[in-house]
Amino acid sequence: MALLSDLLGHAVLSGGVLALGALGEVIAERAGVLDLGVEGLMSLGAVVAVMTMKATPHPWLGLLAAGLVGGLGAGVLVLSSVVLRASQVLSGVALTFLGLGVSAVIGRSVAGIPVSAVFEPVSIPVLSAIPVIGPAFFNQNVLVYLIYFVLPVLAHFWLFRTRAGLDLRAVGENPAAADAVGVPVMKLRALAVIVGGVLAGFAGADLTLAVVPVWSDGMVAGRGWIAVALVIFAGYRPIVAVLSGLLFGLVTAVGFMGQARGWPVSPAILNTLPYLGTVGCIIVPMLAFAKLRSAMAAPAALGTPYYRSGR
Repeated sequence: MALLSDLLGHAVLSGGVLALGALGEVIAERAGVLDLGVEGLMSLGAVVAVMTMKATPHPWLGLLAAGLVGGLGAGVLVLSSVVLRASQVLSGVALTFLGLGVSAVIGRSVAGIPVSAVFEPVSIPVLSAIPVIGPAFFNQNVLVYLIYFVLPVLAHFWLFRTRAGLDLRAVGENPAAADAVGVPVMKLRALAVIVGGVLAGFAGADLTLAVVPVWSDGMVAGRGWIAVALVIFAGYRPIVAVLSGLLFGLVTAVGFMGQARGWPVSPAILNTLPYLGTVGCIIVPMLAFAKLRSAMAAPAALGTPYYRSGR
Protein backbone atom coordinates (compact mmCIF):
# COMPACT_ATOMS: atom_id res chain seq x y z
CA MET A 1 0.00 0.00 0.00
CA ALA A 2 2.82 2.39 0.86
CA LEU A 3 4.50 1.66 -2.48
CA LEU A 4 1.28 2.40 -4.36
CA SER A 5 0.74 5.62 -2.43
CA ASP A 6 4.32 6.74 -3.14
CA LEU A 7 3.88 5.87 -6.81
CA LEU A 8 0.69 7.91 -7.08
CA GLY A 9 2.23 10.82 -5.18
CA HIS A 10 5.17 10.97 -7.57
CA ALA A 11 2.76 10.66 -10.51
CA VAL A 12 0.74 13.64 -9.28
CA LEU A 13 3.86 15.81 -8.93
CA SER A 14 5.42 14.79 -12.24
CA GLY A 15 2.13 14.96 -14.10
CA GLY A 16 1.48 18.52 -12.96
CA VAL A 17 4.29 19.86 -15.14
CA LEU A 18 2.91 18.07 -18.19
CA ALA A 19 -0.66 19.07 -17.36
CA LEU A 20 0.19 22.78 -17.19
CA GLY A 21 2.09 22.66 -20.47
CA ALA A 22 -0.72 20.74 -22.17
CA LEU A 23 -3.37 23.11 -20.82
CA GLY A 24 -1.57 26.10 -22.32
CA GLU A 25 -1.16 24.27 -25.61
CA VAL A 26 -4.89 23.47 -25.71
CA ILE A 27 -5.71 27.17 -25.49
CA ALA A 28 -3.22 28.12 -28.21
CA GLU A 29 -4.30 25.35 -30.59
CA ARG A 30 -7.99 26.06 -30.04
CA ALA A 31 -7.24 29.48 -31.53
CA GLY A 32 -5.59 27.87 -34.54
CA VAL A 33 -1.95 28.37 -33.56
CA LEU A 34 0.37 25.38 -33.29
CA ASP A 35 2.83 26.31 -30.54
CA LEU A 36 5.88 24.05 -30.74
CA GLY A 37 7.88 26.34 -28.47
CA VAL A 38 6.58 24.79 -25.24
CA GLU A 39 9.84 22.96 -24.51
CA GLY A 40 11.89 26.14 -24.71
CA LEU A 41 9.41 28.18 -22.69
CA MET A 42 9.32 25.52 -19.98
CA SER A 43 13.11 25.62 -19.79
CA LEU A 44 13.11 29.42 -19.51
CA GLY A 45 10.44 29.30 -16.82
CA ALA A 46 12.38 26.70 -14.85
CA VAL A 47 15.65 28.64 -14.80
CA VAL A 48 14.05 32.05 -14.21
CA ALA A 49 12.14 30.65 -11.23
CA VAL A 50 15.40 29.41 -9.70
CA MET A 51 17.19 32.70 -10.41
CA THR A 52 14.34 34.60 -8.78
CA MET A 53 14.56 32.37 -5.72
CA LYS A 54 18.23 33.30 -5.45
CA ALA A 55 17.15 36.90 -4.84
CA THR A 56 14.00 36.34 -2.78
CA PRO A 57 12.70 33.52 -0.55
CA HIS A 58 9.16 33.71 -1.91
CA PRO A 59 8.26 30.89 -4.35
CA TRP A 60 5.19 32.79 -5.56
CA LEU A 61 7.50 35.48 -6.95
CA GLY A 62 9.49 32.77 -8.70
CA LEU A 63 6.28 31.43 -10.22
CA LEU A 64 5.19 34.88 -11.39
CA ALA A 65 8.60 35.60 -12.90
CA ALA A 66 8.49 32.30 -14.78
CA GLY A 67 5.02 33.08 -16.10
CA LEU A 68 6.17 36.54 -17.19
CA VAL A 69 9.16 35.21 -19.12
CA GLY A 70 6.94 32.52 -20.64
CA GLY A 71 4.51 35.16 -21.85
CA LEU A 72 7.31 37.33 -23.24
CA GLY A 73 8.82 34.34 -25.01
CA ALA A 74 5.44 33.51 -26.52
CA GLY A 75 5.37 37.07 -27.81
CA VAL A 76 8.16 36.07 -30.19
CA LEU A 77 5.90 33.38 -31.62
CA VAL A 78 3.04 35.87 -31.89
CA LEU A 79 5.22 38.25 -33.89
CA SER A 80 6.53 35.52 -36.15
CA SER A 81 3.55 33.26 -36.79
CA VAL A 82 0.54 35.50 -36.11
CA VAL A 83 1.64 38.97 -37.17
CA LEU A 84 4.20 38.11 -39.86
CA ARG A 85 2.41 34.84 -40.76
CA ALA A 86 5.58 32.76 -40.92
CA SER A 87 5.38 28.98 -40.67
CA GLN A 88 4.03 28.05 -37.26
CA VAL A 89 6.06 24.85 -37.23
CA LEU A 90 9.36 26.55 -38.00
CA SER A 91 8.60 29.44 -35.64
CA GLY A 92 7.78 27.09 -32.78
CA VAL A 93 10.85 24.91 -33.29
CA ALA A 94 13.03 28.03 -33.47
CA LEU A 95 11.49 29.28 -30.22
CA THR A 96 12.25 25.97 -28.56
CA PHE A 97 15.93 26.12 -29.55
CA LEU A 98 16.08 29.78 -28.53
CA GLY A 99 14.60 29.02 -25.12
CA LEU A 100 16.88 26.05 -24.54
CA GLY A 101 19.94 28.05 -25.56
CA VAL A 102 19.14 31.12 -23.49
CA SER A 103 18.26 29.07 -20.41
CA ALA A 104 21.53 27.12 -20.71
CA VAL A 105 23.54 30.36 -20.78
CA ILE A 106 21.77 32.31 -18.04
CA GLY A 107 21.42 29.24 -15.83
CA ARG A 108 25.15 28.66 -15.39
CA SER A 109 25.26 30.82 -12.26
CA VAL A 110 22.60 28.75 -10.48
CA ALA A 111 23.26 25.28 -11.91
CA GLY A 112 23.39 22.61 -9.23
CA ILE A 113 22.48 24.98 -6.39
CA PRO A 114 19.46 23.70 -4.40
CA VAL A 115 16.48 26.04 -4.30
CA SER A 116 16.21 27.52 -0.81
CA ALA A 117 12.42 27.85 -0.69
CA VAL A 118 9.89 25.68 -2.50
CA PHE A 119 6.15 25.10 -2.43
CA GLU A 120 5.58 22.98 0.67
CA PRO A 121 2.81 20.35 1.00
CA VAL A 122 -0.49 21.55 2.42
CA SER A 123 -2.54 18.75 3.94
CA ILE A 124 -6.32 18.83 3.46
CA PRO A 125 -8.05 17.54 6.61
CA VAL A 126 -10.06 14.32 6.33
CA LEU A 127 -9.29 13.85 2.62
CA SER A 128 -5.57 13.38 3.25
CA ALA A 129 -6.38 10.51 5.62
CA ILE A 130 -8.02 8.40 2.88
CA PRO A 131 -5.89 5.27 2.39
CA VAL A 132 -3.54 5.29 -0.62
CA ILE A 133 -5.07 8.19 -2.57
CA GLY A 134 -5.28 10.58 0.39
CA PRO A 135 -1.54 11.25 0.80
CA ALA A 136 -1.03 11.19 -2.97
CA PHE A 137 -3.70 13.73 -3.92
CA PHE A 138 -4.52 15.70 -0.77
CA ASN A 139 -1.15 16.16 0.91
CA GLN A 140 0.46 18.12 -1.89
CA ASN A 141 1.61 21.67 -2.51
CA VAL A 142 -0.84 24.36 -3.53
CA LEU A 143 0.24 24.22 -7.18
CA VAL A 144 -1.02 20.65 -7.40
CA TYR A 145 -4.46 21.71 -6.21
CA LEU A 146 -4.55 24.57 -8.71
CA ILE A 147 -3.37 22.39 -11.60
CA TYR A 148 -5.76 19.49 -11.05
CA PHE A 149 -8.83 21.04 -9.44
CA VAL A 150 -9.02 24.72 -10.42
CA LEU A 151 -7.33 25.60 -13.71
CA PRO A 152 -8.83 22.85 -15.92
CA VAL A 153 -12.34 23.63 -14.68
CA LEU A 154 -11.87 27.35 -15.32
CA ALA A 155 -10.39 26.69 -18.77
CA HIS A 156 -13.23 24.33 -19.70
CA PHE A 157 -15.86 26.80 -18.52
CA TRP A 158 -14.21 29.65 -20.39
CA LEU A 159 -13.83 27.70 -23.65
CA PHE A 160 -17.25 26.04 -23.75
CA ARG A 161 -19.55 28.18 -21.60
CA THR A 162 -18.65 31.79 -22.40
CA ARG A 163 -18.93 34.04 -25.44
CA ALA A 164 -15.19 34.73 -25.31
CA GLY A 165 -14.48 31.01 -25.46
CA LEU A 166 -16.88 30.59 -28.38
CA ASP A 167 -15.09 33.38 -30.24
CA LEU A 168 -11.73 31.76 -29.57
CA ARG A 169 -12.89 28.39 -30.88
CA ALA A 170 -14.43 30.06 -33.92
CA VAL A 171 -11.08 31.66 -34.69
CA GLY A 172 -9.50 28.21 -34.65
CA GLU A 173 -12.18 26.62 -36.81
CA ASN A 174 -13.03 29.28 -39.39
CA PRO A 175 -11.21 32.58 -38.89
CA ALA A 176 -12.70 34.16 -42.02
CA ALA A 177 -16.26 33.56 -40.80
CA ALA A 178 -15.34 34.78 -37.32
CA ASP A 179 -13.79 37.92 -38.78
CA ALA A 180 -16.90 38.53 -40.87
CA VAL A 181 -19.04 38.83 -37.73
CA GLY A 182 -16.59 41.14 -35.99
CA VAL A 183 -14.43 38.73 -33.98
CA PRO A 184 -10.86 40.12 -33.65
CA VAL A 185 -9.03 37.12 -35.09
CA MET A 186 -5.46 38.36 -34.75
CA LYS A 187 -5.94 39.68 -31.22
CA LEU A 188 -7.51 36.45 -30.00
CA ARG A 189 -4.79 34.34 -31.57
CA ALA A 190 -2.14 36.53 -29.98
CA LEU A 191 -3.87 36.36 -26.60
CA ALA A 192 -4.20 32.58 -26.77
CA VAL A 193 -0.52 32.11 -27.60
CA ILE A 194 0.57 34.42 -24.78
CA VAL A 195 -1.69 32.65 -22.26
CA GLY A 196 -0.23 29.36 -23.43
CA GLY A 197 3.26 30.78 -22.96
CA VAL A 198 2.47 31.94 -19.44
CA LEU A 199 1.23 28.46 -18.54
CA ALA A 200 4.35 26.90 -20.08
CA GLY A 201 6.45 29.21 -17.91
CA PHE A 202 4.42 28.15 -14.89
CA ALA A 203 5.07 24.52 -15.83
CA GLY A 204 8.80 25.16 -15.81
CA ALA A 205 8.55 26.84 -12.42
CA ASP A 206 6.53 23.91 -11.10
CA LEU A 207 9.38 21.63 -12.14
CA THR A 208 12.05 23.52 -10.19
CA LEU A 209 9.97 24.82 -7.29
CA ALA A 210 7.96 21.70 -6.50
CA VAL A 211 9.28 18.60 -8.29
CA VAL A 212 13.09 18.86 -8.59
CA PRO A 213 14.27 21.88 -6.54
CA VAL A 214 17.47 22.54 -8.47
CA TRP A 215 18.35 23.77 -11.96
CA SER A 216 20.42 21.78 -14.41
CA ASP A 217 20.71 22.28 -18.14
CA GLY A 218 18.42 19.93 -20.06
CA MET A 219 16.27 19.04 -17.06
CA VAL A 220 13.02 19.70 -18.95
CA ALA A 221 14.01 16.62 -20.94
CA GLY A 222 11.31 16.60 -23.59
CA ARG A 223 8.38 17.41 -21.32
CA GLY A 224 7.32 20.22 -23.64
CA TRP A 225 7.09 17.88 -26.61
CA ILE A 226 5.14 15.38 -24.54
CA ALA A 227 2.72 18.16 -23.55
CA VAL A 228 2.09 18.90 -27.24
CA ALA A 229 1.35 15.22 -27.89
CA LEU A 230 -1.00 15.11 -24.90
CA VAL A 231 -3.18 17.75 -26.53
CA ILE A 232 -3.81 15.41 -29.47
CA PHE A 233 -4.50 12.52 -27.12
CA ALA A 234 -6.92 14.69 -25.11
CA GLY A 235 -8.90 15.78 -28.14
CA TYR A 236 -8.08 19.46 -27.46
CA ARG A 237 -10.12 19.44 -24.23
CA PRO A 238 -8.67 21.09 -21.09
CA ILE A 239 -9.89 18.65 -18.45
CA VAL A 240 -8.88 15.61 -20.47
CA ALA A 241 -5.49 17.19 -21.15
CA VAL A 242 -4.84 17.58 -17.43
CA LEU A 243 -5.92 14.01 -16.75
CA SER A 244 -3.64 12.88 -19.56
CA GLY A 245 -0.80 14.71 -17.83
CA LEU A 246 -1.55 12.71 -14.69
CA LEU A 247 -1.51 9.49 -16.71
CA PHE A 248 1.89 10.34 -18.13
CA GLY A 249 3.05 11.32 -14.68
CA LEU A 250 2.20 7.78 -13.64
CA VAL A 251 4.26 6.38 -16.52
CA THR A 252 7.18 8.58 -15.45
CA ALA A 253 6.74 7.53 -11.83
CA VAL A 254 6.89 3.85 -12.78
CA GLY A 255 10.24 4.44 -14.47
CA PHE A 256 11.58 6.42 -11.52
CA MET A 257 10.42 3.94 -8.90
CA GLY A 258 11.73 1.04 -10.96
CA GLN A 259 15.23 2.48 -10.97
CA ALA A 260 15.11 3.58 -7.34
CA ARG A 261 14.02 0.14 -6.13
CA GLY A 262 16.26 -1.84 -8.42
CA TRP A 263 13.63 -3.59 -10.52
CA PRO A 264 15.14 -6.20 -12.87
CA VAL A 265 14.47 -4.01 -15.92
CA SER A 266 17.05 -2.09 -17.91
CA PRO A 267 17.17 1.61 -16.87
CA ALA A 268 17.24 2.48 -20.57
CA ILE A 269 13.84 0.86 -21.02
CA LEU A 270 12.41 2.60 -17.94
CA ASN A 271 13.72 5.97 -19.16
CA THR A 272 12.04 5.55 -22.54
CA LEU A 273 8.58 4.82 -21.12
CA PRO A 274 7.31 8.44 -21.34
CA TYR A 275 8.48 8.76 -24.94
CA LEU A 276 6.94 5.44 -25.95
CA GLY A 277 3.74 6.72 -24.39
CA THR A 278 4.03 9.88 -26.48
CA VAL A 279 4.10 7.83 -29.66
CA GLY A 280 1.06 5.95 -28.38
CA CYS A 281 -0.76 9.24 -27.80
CA ILE A 282 -0.42 10.05 -31.48
CA ILE A 283 -1.16 6.57 -32.83
CA VAL A 284 -4.14 5.63 -30.64
CA PRO A 285 -6.45 8.45 -31.83
CA MET A 286 -5.63 7.55 -35.43
CA LEU A 287 -6.64 3.93 -34.86
CA ALA A 288 -9.75 4.78 -32.86
CA PHE A 289 -13.30 4.42 -34.12
CA ALA A 290 -14.49 7.02 -36.60
CA LYS A 291 -16.82 8.65 -34.09
CA LEU A 292 -14.01 9.04 -31.59
CA ARG A 293 -11.70 10.44 -34.26
CA SER A 294 -14.31 13.03 -35.15
CA ALA A 295 -14.70 14.08 -31.53
CA MET A 296 -10.92 14.43 -31.18
CA ALA A 297 -10.38 16.26 -34.46
CA ALA A 298 -8.02 19.22 -34.48
CA PRO A 299 -9.39 22.72 -35.08
CA ALA A 300 -9.89 23.11 -38.82
CA ALA A 301 -7.64 26.16 -39.14
CA LEU A 302 -4.86 24.85 -36.88
CA GLY A 303 -1.47 25.82 -38.26
CA THR A 304 -2.94 28.02 -40.99
CA PRO A 305 -1.98 31.74 -41.09
CA TYR A 306 -4.94 34.07 -41.49
CA TYR A 307 -4.96 36.60 -44.30
CA ARG A 308 -7.78 39.09 -44.05
CA SER A 309 -9.46 39.56 -47.40
CA GLY A 310 -10.29 43.05 -48.58
CA ARG A 311 -13.82 44.29 -48.13
